[in-house]
Amino acid sequence: MPALAEVLSTRTPHLAPRSELPTCPVCADSMVAAEASAWVADNLVTYLWSCDTCGYGFVTRHSFKAVACN
Repeated sequence: MPALAEVLSTRTPHLAPRSELPTCPVCADSMVAAEASAWVADNLVTYLWSCDTCGYGFVTRHSFKAVACN
């Protein structure tokens, strides 16, 4: 079975804690947990999502600012 993935933006307004979870762009089903994650750089993490309803897969990226510890 071939694997296809699409990179989608994770920039969304902060409305509620659960609102940042993605929905499938094909069938609009909500997703709870990513299948996998990977550090790409010091401040960038990618997440692999796969829809349980329709099987569509996509990748999201999350960048963040590093926090300095004292």
